[in-house]
Amino acid sequence: MLRKIIPLLLALVGLGGGVGAGLFLRPASEVARPAAGPEGKADGIAEEAAPNEGKPSEATPEYVKMNNQFVVPIVDEGRVSAMVVLSLSLEVEPGNTEAVYQREPKLRDAFLQVLFDHANIGGFSGSFTDVSNLVVLRTSLKEAASLVLGTVVVDVLITDIARQDS
Repeated sequence: MLRKIIPLLLALVGLGGGVGAGLFLRPASEVARPAAGPEGKADGIAEEAAPNEGKPSEATPEYVKMNNQFVVPIVDEGRVSAMVVLSLSLEVEPGNTEAVYQREPKLRDAFLQVLFDHANIGGFSGSFTDVSNLVVLRTSLKEAASLVLGTVVVDVLITDIARQDS
């Protein structure tokens, strides 16, 4: 009987800990803001001056990490000789993170097509991490992203790349 109760208790403690951590670590945008006082300012909070007040400021770009890695097979003489695994992130205009996630399936499809084409022309053979090879790949990925998302995409970043020979 005790053997059945202990795992159940451990599962409940783990579930409670996960819910507590999720509530504690949720983004600030979901947290309720203090009520505004009679002068329109939040009660007990002094209004801070903007650091670049009166100056034109450049907006800070946002970085969107693609949810899953990209796996590209390298085919030589009709058989898979290696696998390349990449992680990509997009640098986008501020406020467009959600637009990227809404179009992610279409974006992944376009990126996979570019990656397969790059593999088929030998881009992942030899010294595939050479700067000139990566510049060609990044440029192609950015063009594909621009076709899907328009001018929202500033750049495509290759955050991880690895090749596993079989």
